Amino acid sequence: MGNLVFGYSRVSTADQSHASQELALRAAGVQQVFLDTYTGASASRPELDKLRLTIRQGDTVVVTRLDRLGRSAKDLLNLSSEFEEKGVNLVVLEQNINTATPEGKLFFTIISAMAEFERSLISARTKDGLAAARARGMKGGRKPVMNPAKTLAAQNMFRDGRHVSEIASVIGVSRPTIYKVLNQRADVELTPIQSST
Repeated sequence: MGNLVFGYSRVSTADQSHASQELALRAAGVQQVFLDTYTGASASRPELDKLRLTIRQGDTVVVTRLDRLGRSAKDLLNLSSEFEEKGVNLVVLEQNINTATPEGKLFFTIISAMAEFERSLISARTKDGLAAARARGMKGGRKPVMNPAKTLAAQNMFRDGRHVSEIASVIGVSRPTIYKVLNQRADVELTPIQSST
């Protein structure tokens, strides 16, 4: 089977019609479109999750605008990095971005560099704040990223046969965090298949 071209469309309750996005995606040669309707009450994007499980190396994902794919710069960066790791190209029609081209790769390289710079600033401010707190006799540290509800959800998804990478993506934490949670339970065994990337 040759490389496939997938489209992704997302609308909010204020803009119920996928028609304009789908029309543009079909005109761009998309073979299958995944459609999500996003509401402020739900952060779930089930069709995007299906898309992420469907794409393979050499495939292309097409969206009309960057804000249709990611809800924030961080979200967009995470998704584009995931696509890059899988060898999947990203095309954004209105911004004329194609990560298969040198210009498109440069665009996301700049975004990545800015995000890394921001993380460095946050890390430096956090360390300064903790040092100041310790100087005042206060204890500090990073809050745990996993709470009981997230832990239970991760364990249930693993029992249902979900891959560790997928669980980490759904919950919004790293794979090592998921491994740590699963290894805390004696009745959960990580098989080589589940722990592979």
